[in-house]
Amino acid sequence: MTTPQSRLPDPVQFFPELTDVAAAMTKAILNDTIPRTTIHLVQLRAGQIVGSTYHVIRQSDLLRKSGAEEVAITAVATWPDAPYFTDPERVALELVEAVLTPNPSGERVPDSLYTRAAAHYDDKALWTLILTISQICFFIPVALIAKPIPGMPLGKNYNR
Repeated sequence: MTTPQSRLPDPVQFFPELTDVAAAMTKAILNDTIPRTTIHLVQLRAGQIVGSTYHVIRQSDLLRKSGAEEVAITAVATWPDAPYFTDPERVALELVEAVLTPNPSGERVPDSLYTRAAAHYDDKALWTLILTISQICFFIPVALIAKPIPGMPLGKNYNR
């Protein structure tokens, strides 16, 4: 096995304000309106959809730390037929898939999906889900282009 290398150095050395941006985004979504496990399930699924090893490893680790069972973490890739998720988790996973997957026959988030999500989440919780998806979408290009090292702690995940 070769030692992983990042393509770019840590962006914080060029843009120190990113630390504040990341902290503010994290604070906004960790507002206790939805469980942390749901946040990390959604972000893990986003990482899987876009093919980001960095995000898959990071979110899997955060799920473990949030108390998620290993079998559920493993089954996120096949969540529609996996019995390990609650109805609110399922609709959150469906929502992130709708946002990140093109739908050639209609809008990505149809009214029927929104209605199912609204049945499980109040307005603040829906906004939290939206911001959860927004946060991971903010960091997806970083992971895919700069290639931080998977499994390394923040601040130590770049070696250039």
